Amino acid sequence: MKLEGIRVLDLSQFLPGPHFTMMMADHGAEVIRVEPPSGEPVRTIGTRQAGASVWFRNTHRGKKSVVLDLKRPEAVAAFLKLAASADVIVEAFRPGVVARLGIGYEQVSAVNPRVVYVSIAAFGQTGPMSQRPAHDVSIQAETGIVSLGRGTDGRPVLPHMPSADMVSSLMAMNGVLMALLRREQTGRGDCIDISMQDSLISWLVNVTGPVFGEDRDLVLTSERGFGGNAFYNVYECADGQYLTLGGSEVKFAANLLTALGRGDLIDLCKLPPGPGQDPVKAFLRETFLREPRAHWEAFLSTIDVCWAPVRTLREGLATEQVRARGMVQQVAQRGFGGGTVTQIGIPIRYQHEPGRIDPEIPELGQHTREVLGALGLTEDEIAAASGPAQRPDKH
Repeated sequence: MKLEGIRVLDLSQFLPGPHFTMMMADHGAEVIRVEPPSGEPVRTIGTRQAGASVWFRNTHRGKKSVVLDLKRPEAVAAFLKLAASADVIVEAFRPGVVARLGIGYEQVSAVNPRVVYVSIAAFGQTGPMSQRPAHDVSIQAETGIVSLGRGTDGRPVLPHMPSADMVSSLMAMNGVLMALLRREQTGRGDCIDISMQDSLISWLVNVTGPVFGEDRDLVLTSERGFGGNAFYNVYECADGQYLTLGGSEVKFAANLLTALGRGDLIDLCKLPPGPGQDPVKAFLRETFLREPRAHWEAFLSTIDVCWAPVRTLREGLATEQVRARGMVQQVAQRGFGGGTVTQIGIPIRYQHEPGRIDPEIPELGQHTREVLGALGLTEDEIAAASGPAQRPDKH
């Protein structure tokens, strides 16, 4: 696989770091989760499947677990010894913490100049807000994203997808892979500063027009992606189900309006998003309310137009397309009593050396003795570095 021979030490928790290092594990990297004695928090968060948190399964398959109490000097010494053989180190503490612990980039690169060291923080390593704690919703609110999602009452709606978490995961992986590629030419690694807010801002390329071009906030009802366009909208059907139109190109509007006998409305679809398209939206609302969603699914499937039913998450993950692409898989596990578990698939599909799902997830500290023992540490040194007796694992 593409990343065979790459060793990754992951100190991060929750979502961005663990998700991106799991993707590296899917493609052959050896990923060692360095956990505190209390363990990764998501081990015990949310719904469980076959003895383990689904969240933990979705971010920790194929990894090893080593427990180090990094507040102890013995653990810092052990980490630096382990870091000497690492290709990539990932951390997501508040800026400055790793340096104070003695495991920051300067300390690690002194023993391993080839290391690629990535720090993921809410607002990055610099700037007036760098020390402020934040999770995904705070980043989205601070950046202006929450203001863009409003209910019919005009109030901001809590975002349902962890966009800041996930985009920073992808940015971190991109940065690491570029640094590894460059290292092949220079022999030297690098330090990467990933800000969740920076990463999220980089996704705003198609909605910043009014802000950059006219120095104003968006008028949501007049924006293409926020309900201002008749053919980029959500419509209710007679049975209380919903469908979406998702292609605002005039050719798609013409195809559907012609099929519905209202070709006279096509010219209105050439107008900018906003009040000018209100008659088209009104017609489509009235039309879709006349029949149940199943009727419209059959009708729309014969027309060249962008549309989709509004499925529940359970429905969406069970479609033939998702299954055909292997994005939801049933896989057998050996640990946690065995059995079959459901896993999210691998989105990067290589023709040669494809990734592979390893469904095994580690018990807390399962590989501590194996990994640290391979460095030459004695049982007493391993015990000192691991800190207090590990809690019984709840898996």
